This record gives sequence, structure tokens and C-alpha cells, in this order.
Amino acid sequence: MTALDVASVRVALVGYGEVGGILGAALVRRGVGAVHAYDVAMHDPARRAGMLERARTDRVRACDSSAAAVGDADLVISAVTASATRDAADTAAQSMRPGAFFLDLNSASPGTKTGCGAVVDAAGAHYVEAAVMTSVPPYGIRVPMLIGGPHARALSPLLDALGFAANVVSDALGVASAIKMCRSVVVKGMEALLVESFLTARRYGVEDAVIASLAETFPGLDWERNGSYFWQRVIRHGRRRAEEMREAAVTVREAGVAPLMAAATAERQAWMAALAAEGVFAQAADDAPWRDYADRVARDAD
Repeated sequence: MTALDVASVRVALVGYGEVGGILGAALVRRGVGAVHAYDVAMHDPARRAGMLERARTDRVRACDSSAAAVGDADLVISAVTASATRDAADTAAQSMRPGAFFLDLNSASPGTKTGCGAVVDAAGAHYVEAAVMTSVPPYGIRVPMLIGGPHARALSPLLDALGFAANVVSDALGVASAIKMCRSVVVKGMEALLVESFLTARRYGVEDAVIASLAETFPGLDWERNGSYFWQRVIRHGRRRAEEMREAAVTVREAGVAPLMAAATAERQAWMAALAAEGVFAQAADDAPWRDYADRVARDAD
């Protein structure tokens, strides 16, 4: 793939939140022919102006419908919330041109991804699942991701040329998503466990002893620092994480296992998201220690 080829590529972003915004700006810098973006939030008066301003700044063309964004795209990138994964694929498939690629970055179960693939491929486009394996910031477009499906190897050279760090893991759909979802059971589960454990320990006044005991048992982990980091991530992204963990629970269930831990993690993440939406943490610094957050939860409960 040459620079001239990249300059002729037209990309559409379905979902223009944090991830879509980062990718859109990176693709423009890469010199692609055009980047269009659509997000359902553009219909929300409270969010529309901010999205349009970001699009102008990043030289991305904001569109008022999925059809307008994806109609002439060579590559459609779906970066919506987990619960909107299927709707985004269904809607885009109605307007994509034959032979275009649909790269699904969303955190969804293997069954959901397989269903999306059937819809997109039936419309004449080429579906590729992707599993983003860590937080997009600070990696940006180079965030490690796994891709899979029967069209993944055909898309891989274009993704390389556009600056992505994508590795093909399987020619079958569902494998990349299974890896991502099983990892999330642990990572998001650890976040939920630490929030619940540390909040409880703070209420009893035994947090220092608990952290000392954890450090003795697992000496390779900085529990104080990780505790603050986990609280910060859940507060900022709890709603998105809760949706992802509901998809993780579906993944576990699809494997014939009762999703006891995944389902509980989703509920704890959703609980924290609700507190954040109520403004419980509004006055806290972005990098506040976890004790500050825990005390704010306690004051809210009182």
C-alpha cells in the first residue's frame, strides 16, 4: 500500500466519541482522502456543538446520518457503545457500497459479532471484527488490537498503511472477541473488586491494614497506586464498562457457563457510573487518590 493509495482511501467513523475522535484526527494526519463521522449524539443539542467543533478542528466531515457517512466509504469503522453494536452494523449495512470493509471495534460477545458479520456480508460489504486490547489513550491509532474473520487478512495491509497496530488472530469470527471478553472478566472484575473492597475497608477504617496484607501476598503490585487508577477508570468510564461487562456475561453464557462474576462486575460498574452521573465526584481532581473518591461516596450516602 503506497502513500498515493492511502490518499485515495475514504474512511467513515460510526461513533464519534473518545475513540472515534482520536482515530479521526489520526487518520486525517495520515493523509487519507476523506474522513466522515456520524454519532447518534449529534442529535443531542447538549452535545452536538462540541462534536461539530471537534470535527472542524480535526478536519473531519460531520454527517447527520449513518447513510451520509458510510455511503462512499472504503472503510467503515464502528466505535459505538457495546449495547449499540448490532444497531450500528444493521444501519450501516443498508448504505455501504459492495466490497467496502466494516471494522467493528466494539466490545461485544462472539455471538453478537457473528450476527453483525452476517448482516454486513449479506449486504455485499466485508465485515471484520476487532478486539481493542487496552485503553486507546495514550496509544492512539497504534493501540494494540486483534482482528479476525474471513476478510481480516484482506483488510490487514490497508490497516497497516493507515497506521493501525492490528494482528490477525483467526479467519473465523468470534475468536478475537472471545479473547477480549475473557480478558475483560479479569480486568474489569479487578476494578470492581478493588472499588468494593477499598470502599468497605475505608468505612471500617482498616484500609491501611488491608493494603499492607495485599502487598505482602502480591508484592509485585502497587495496591495504593492501582487502587487510585482503578477508581479513576471506573468513575470516568463506568457506563461503558458496565455495557462491556454485560456483553462479557453474554460471552460466558454462550460458552455454557453461568456468568456469575461478569454479571456482578457489570452491576458494580453501573453503580459507580450512576454515582458519577449524579455528580458525586464532580469536585474531585481527575487524579485524586482513591480515598478521596471513597469519602465522597460516604458523604453522598449520608
